[in-house]
Amino acid sequence: MSGKIFVDTNVLIYAHDVDAKEKHAIAKEALYELWANRTGSLSTQVLQEFYVNVTRKPSKPLMKKSARAVVDKYAIWCVDTTPAEIAVAFRIEDEVRIGFWDALICAAALKTGAERILSEDLNAGQKIAGIRVVNPFAHIKSK
Repeated sequence: MSGKIFVDTNVLIYAHDVDAKEKHAIAKEALYELWANRTGSLSTQVLQEFYVNVTRKPSKPLMKKSARAVVDKYAIWCVDTTPAEIAVAFRIEDEVRIGFWDALICAAALKTGAERILSEDLNAGQKIAGIRVVNPFAHIKSK
């Protein structure tokens, strides 16, 4: 991987949720590669969603102190969203017909110069604002 890869919240959550089993292993490996290649990126929105969800939703939630350490670790990958990205998100929301929060993820990815977005929620294979969506969990069969 040479270009920037934007990480959506679900990938970051799975990387820190051992109960996610195969998704945990896949997400953890993907993030390891992004660190090694210095190609990871994400947004303040992703860090906020990660913190709230990982401290509340898993059967074994992370302690706040641990979750905050993860946020601190990934802050180096972070791009802030400004009113300019919000305006881009409005355009993406209307053009692609996706929800605003997903459109804001795409706008932030665009700001980082990402070539791909790793996401379970967006449509794999779709190109949004010139960025390819990749679902790293697509090969896992639903149970």
